[in-house]
Amino acid sequence: MKKLILIVLVAVVGWQAYMKYQAKQLAYANTQEETSVVDSHSPPRSQLDTSPSNNFKCDGRTYCSQMASCEEATFFLRNCPGVKMDGNNDGIPCEKQWCK
Repeated sequence: MKKLILIVLVAVVGWQAYMKYQAKQLAYANTQEETSVVDSHSPPRSQLDTSPSNNFKCDGRTYCSQMASCEEATFFLRNCPGVKMDGNNDGIPCEKQWCK
């Protein structure tokens, strides 16, 4: 009888773990789907640069410490992939160093 209870208990715990795993997978898939929908409706990065200044170019720099001005950091944030200059995602880069 104890073996049967133990087997049932293990099965219930396994089932619960499986259901939590499935829920996380579904949530992740929904997040990816929402991200792709947003990306498909946003304009290409080349259209995001509204400044007349073309003095800057994406050259692999990603951090505020690598920038020389707020304008440069803003250009990188709007036009270059993988930058790490907007910690609170408010669209203003390098708030502590350049864009106060």
